[in-house]
Amino acid sequence: MTEPYRIMTVCTGNICRSPMAEVVLRDRLERAGLGDRVVVDSTGVSDEERGNPIDRRARTALAARGYPVPDRAARQVRADDLAHRDLVLAMTSSHARALRRLADGEAAVAMYRSFDPSAPRVDDGEPEHLLDVDDPWYGGPENFEHCLDEIEAAADGVVAHVRAALTDR
Repeated sequence: MTEPYRIMTVCTGNICRSPMAEVVLRDRLERAGLGDRVVVDSTGVSDEERGNPIDRRARTALAARGYPVPDRAARQVRADDLAHRDLVLAMTSSHARALRRLADGEAAVAMYRSFDPSAPRVDDGEPEHLLDVDDPWYGGPENFEHCLDEIEAAADGVVAHVRAALTDR
């Protein structure tokens, strides 16, 4: 049997954006018939939230849209994690820079929103931060809804990318 394709989503503390993206991607991959061939997990670049569950506001936003919300604990990304992932999806440009430093060229790091067809196109020389997934932490429920909108908008593009990668294996 072929090894599963492995995706990791990464934000700051691993309690809002990256676990929301993890949940959405699992759902979309399952619906696309790829759930048994792809493993999705998430981490944060910081250890400040290590061991904490998904933020209650993120949990509420996900549940309101019908996503099953797993019990899980936040954890910090390690270089070893990156070496064992086929695709690492950063929520912001600062996360991407931290991941690229940690990976030392040994991981495929991409901006999560680069898979959203309606997101700004960032070519060479343009600022990557234009693709940041907005941080809902300091806001209210509407900020978590907006964050989930951004995550959902890119999810089908990630699925298409993974489908093509699996075809090439």
